[in-house]
Amino acid sequence: MAELKYISGFGNECASEDPRCPGSLPEGQNNPQVCPYNLYAEQLSGSAFTCPRSTNKRSWLYRILPSVSHKPFESIDEGHVTHNWDEVDPDPNQLRWKPFEIPKASQKKVDFVSGLHTLCGAGDIKSNNGLAIHIFLCNTSMENRCFYNSDGDFLIVPQKGNLLIYTEFGKMLVQPNEICVIQRGMRFSIDVFEETRGYLLEVYGVHFELPDLGPIGANGLANPRDFLIPVAWYEDRQVPGGYTVINKYQGKLFAAKQDVSPFNVVAWHGNYTPYKYNLKNFMVINSVAFDHADPSIFTVLTAKSVRPGVAIADFVIFPPRWGVADKTFRPPYYHRNCMSEFMGLIRGHYEAKQGGFLPGGGSLHSTMTPHGPDADCFEKASKAKLAPERIADGTMAFMFESSLSLAVTKWGLKASRCLDENYYKCWEPLKSHFTPSSRNPTEPN
Repeated sequence: MAELKYISGFGNECASEDPRCPGSLPEGQNNPQVCPYNLYAEQLSGSAFTCPRSTNKRSWLYRILPSVSHKPFESIDEGHVTHNWDEVDPDPNQLRWKPFEIPKASQKKVDFVSGLHTLCGAGDIKSNNGLAIHIFLCNTSMENRCFYNSDGDFLIVPQKGNLLIYTEFGKMLVQPNEICVIQRGMRFSIDVFEETRGYLLEVYGVHFELPDLGPIGANGLANPRDFLIPVAWYEDRQVPGGYTVINKYQGKLFAAKQDVSPFNVVAWHGNYTPYKYNLKNFMVINSVAFDHADPSIFTVLTAKSVRPGVAIADFVIFPPRWGVADKTFRPPYYHRNCMSEFMGLIRGHYEAKQGGFLPGGGSLHSTMTPHGPDADCFEKASKAKLAPERIADGTMAFMFESSLSLAVTKWGLKASRCLDENYYKCWEPLKSHFTPSSRNPTEPN
């Protein structure tokens, strides 16, 4: 496959033409009486028309046929996709999942849509407030099928296997240690090349933004120039027997047939696009004196709520970095949080739990549920010589953090058969080191 090209920048006003049709973008207007190459003009709106310019999202697509050219939608089986947050009783315990099992292609072919499994979530789709966390487990490409989400934006985190994603805006290759965002309403199809697994964060009614930097200044964390947007590419392809368009609407799945590929956009312009980002480009900020900065300094993207400083969801990573804090317990601290914390592991070993938390698995520490380093980590870190050291080399852990109280689905608790029933035991060996007769503990260095 030829190397794909991209446009650089986050939230930019961009324009792109497939080079096979030079001049396919109209000059000086969006909706001419007759478009170049006799294309159709179609606007895709990601915000209300009257939103302020800073939050107004839309793109114009110039396509061979408009997306309205399809048969009626009909309800189809949702599989393991759900937005029913009352399937099972609440469980406030610390939860950890072993790596989610990918179905064998020799036994059953499963593509991206068929392999979506809702793990947990909260909120209400119809009122555009909430989120869902899904796991995708697939072994075959989507053939003559595309998907779009009427309910919200998808942030996709591949853990095993590359994703070749066809969108109406062009093609993206997304590999483990990269992420991509497919925004609400955008049609896409995914090719895979092996048994493939990953994580998916869906947010309702809001879009992901770069976090504000405050006193950090103008540069740092995820820099805008490192986000990549696909360039225009089209196929003019008839599909005998029909192309299937799958729509997630109000939490349910629907399918419609059409006679042509939906990836027939010859040119586009606007600021409402899919995009991808390589996590290796994250500029890490860390403590260089003592104590911990809170993990919010590792935020890549945020989906804000209406309350200032409070997110529907944050996407946070724990990348390779230096640890130099003096007189400090360096691993993550023990914590109870008003936020919900779902963690996943793309590769390597997470510093606070060297065993049990594995790539392709996950953990959920719910609102005010205590969590922190296991006993082995605490003992080693409390006695370690505090020289400068590399942390998390060869590792990439991440967190979906939310202000919402997340409910786990029946699949997550039971049907996945991946729940680690012994997770709580990693803290059982913790013992008291209290010395009531001596205020000053013995320092290891």
